[in-house]
Amino acid sequence: MEDTSKYLIHADVTADGVVERSDVVGAIFGQTEGLLGDELDLRDLRQSGKVGRIDVEIASTQGQSHGQVTIATSLDKVETATLAASLETITRVGPCRADLEVREIEDVRAAKRKEVVARAKDLLRTGFDDSIMSSDEILAEVRQHVRVEDITEYEGLPAGPRVTDSDAIIVVEGRADVLTLLKYGIKNGIAVEGTSVPDAVAELTRHRTVTAFLDGDRGGDLILEELAQVGDIDYVAFAPADSSVEELDHHEVFAALRNKVPYETVAELNEPREAVAATDGSTTPAPLPSDDATTSPTPPTEPDRTESCDSTAEPDVAIDEDDAEATATSQPQPDAPDTETGAQSTDATAVDPETDHAPETVYGHATEVVRATTDRVRFLDVDTEPIDEADASDAYGALEALEPVPTTVVLDGILDQRLLDLAADRGVDRIIARSLGQFTKRPTDVRIHAIDDVAEQHPDGE
Repeated sequence: MEDTSKYLIHADVTADGVVERSDVVGAIFGQTEGLLGDELDLRDLRQSGKVGRIDVEIASTQGQSHGQVTIATSLDKVETATLAASLETITRVGPCRADLEVREIEDVRAAKRKEVVARAKDLLRTGFDDSIMSSDEILAEVRQHVRVEDITEYEGLPAGPRVTDSDAIIVVEGRADVLTLLKYGIKNGIAVEGTSVPDAVAELTRHRTVTAFLDGDRGGDLILEELAQVGDIDYVAFAPADSSVEELDHHEVFAALRNKVPYETVAELNEPREAVAATDGSTTPAPLPSDDATTSPTPPTEPDRTESCDSTAEPDVAIDEDDAEATATSQPQPDAPDTETGAQSTDATAVDPETDHAPETVYGHATEVVRATTDRVRFLDVDTEPIDEADASDAYGALEALEPVPTTVVLDGILDQRLLDLAADRGVDRIIARSLGQFTKRPTDVRIHAIDDVAEQHPDGE
């Protein structure tokens, strides 16, 4: 009956004494019998299914009984109103004087209509994917898919398609690391698949300029040690501490490769990764320049070999135009020879001039918070003055409680849908993040940028 009922009659019942549910139901059937004729007789309507079950909730306190009566009907409005009015003729329930008053007649269909309207509004707001990919985004998506599909094998080992003909290679630990390099357009990576270096890789290193790009853990040190024993290494780069290459985003991959060091500078150290210039924003120092590094260049100084570690500049490493544009601010000049001193000078020139004093522009704040990989979030007002700062992991809670509302949020982390929705609700104008997550919807009133799309300084040089 609940599925076909049109109306619900709600009535209040009061009795001068203690009565039970059965007393109320009996009074309703007994005192309305024959009152409205055969067509509206409550027993007949109940048997025909036009009136549903009579629900009664009643309780007694201090000699008085109070309760509610609910009757579902599939009659029309006139018949339902007449039936409801007949209930108010009841004067006794059991042996007690009683009063029954109709409180309301609820239109079940109207309530369902309200639910339909509310749900339709919700679906209209969240059920459609309003994000329309631009031409550049479509091309970038297709290129990325092609890069991942480009993974090949070299002597049974996962490798990029340019390993066989490139003058330089990047040795990584596993297949996932090769896929990560391919994702960002680096096609000359090869994996050793574990801590035991295969003979094929060892032989390959004797004929190529080799950069060992390893995880920032003890396993990376062990692979480097064995690779140095069985093969030849020219340069060393590590992922940030306790991170693996496969976990790095676009900026972190190129930052780590940009901060590579000649193997000779770390060959005698127990933990070589501690000596490599930090790429994760930690305080780990870069190695001091040695006499050898300042007096003699390293053997592989030819332009077609030395830049292979920064694969975006090497002709034998295919990079799409969108990668070249996105990494323009994070790469060394392609015609600069990569000597030991050159690697260190690259680190020195990568420091933003605004780091010597408090940033005065959004570009300066982006460099100080995101490019420095601080794992922090900074909130700026309309004049780009800092309002507050917190750990990147606490960005949601900090923004939710922050007053006044910031104009700009600078986040050293991944911008996800939850934080973006909160920023839109609070009225934030702009968000700059290390990288952008996957969004099911993008608010039109919040401008969002990945750090790779933001210049290191104002275009006018401010």
